Amino acid sequence: MNASWDILKTLSDPTRLRLLALLSQEELSVAELQEILSMAQSRISSQLALLRQADLVSDRREGKKAFYSLRDDLPAKHAALLQSAIAAVSDQPALAEDKDNLDRILQKRRRHSEQYFNLIAGKLGKDYCPGRSWEAIGHLALRLVPAVTVADLGAGEGLISQLLARRAAKVWCIDNSPRMVEVGTALAEKNGLANLSYKLGNIEAVPLPDRSVDVAILSQALHHAGHPQQAVQEAFRILRPGGQLIVLDLQEHTFERAREHYADIWLGFKEGTLHGFFKKAGFVKVEVTPVSRETSEPGFVTLLASGLKPAEATA
Repeated sequence: MNASWDILKTLSDPTRLRLLALLSQEELSVAELQEILSMAQSRISSQLALLRQADLVSDRREGKKAFYSLRDDLPAKHAALLQSAIAAVSDQPALAEDKDNLDRILQKRRRHSEQYFNLIAGKLGKDYCPGRSWEAIGHLALRLVPAVTVADLGAGEGLISQLLARRAAKVWCIDNSPRMVEVGTALAEKNGLANLSYKLGNIEAVPLPDRSVDVAILSQALHHAGHPQQAVQEAFRILRPGGQLIVLDLQEHTFERAREHYADIWLGFKEGTLHGFFKKAGFVKVEVTPVSRETSEPGFVTLLASGLKPAEATA
């Protein structure tokens, strides 16, 4: 009874009732409430403080701004009391004017967002955008992937595998550099990834059993292989029927210094060449697509290729 009486006393003030009517429709900042009600910030803040003390509204901080909303955990009888009070004065001119001003504020919010995205349309993948990192996008994509066994062939330190291991059942990293295996193993231990294992080996003779993984990855590794067709064939061998091979590699280019700078054996591959590697190995549903182009010289283009091992495959 005392709590209900306190709420009724709180609702007896017209300004507090107008605030509650607005906050029952939308979460609003103090500045927005000030613009809607045409009142001084100090007056609005003092009334909001009383409403917070009465447990009718809640607030949250976002940077320097404070946003207020009607509590969503009010006892049923108190919520009903509040809604009845708002409904009783809903035909008052002041509340109708508040509603019009609220609509204007919400339209301003939408216009601000729309103007921003209109401005950056066509640049979103090129310019900086807070929170839009490849790591974050990778984590999002991983949520779509079931817990499978993965072989990262020519893994290096295992940049991709460190991410995959947070979702996959098991990840094998294969690399022919003892130092890369050493560094990658230390990173896995540091990050607590017990399902991530490194093996010293060649992508043309992968040290994994037949039909032992669900996904095989060759990320910027194929152009380091002396016999790329053999590397693709090895991926086919270790995949279970229905498994998938994913290749990221450079499109054919003419930057000869890549052989010296990056120890490249092949100067990338034509789309048709990659497609042929997959088909000759036995893969089906083969797709090869350019997915990125560097803007600075020599303007490397990255190809994404994928294919499935037939479900009825015996090899």
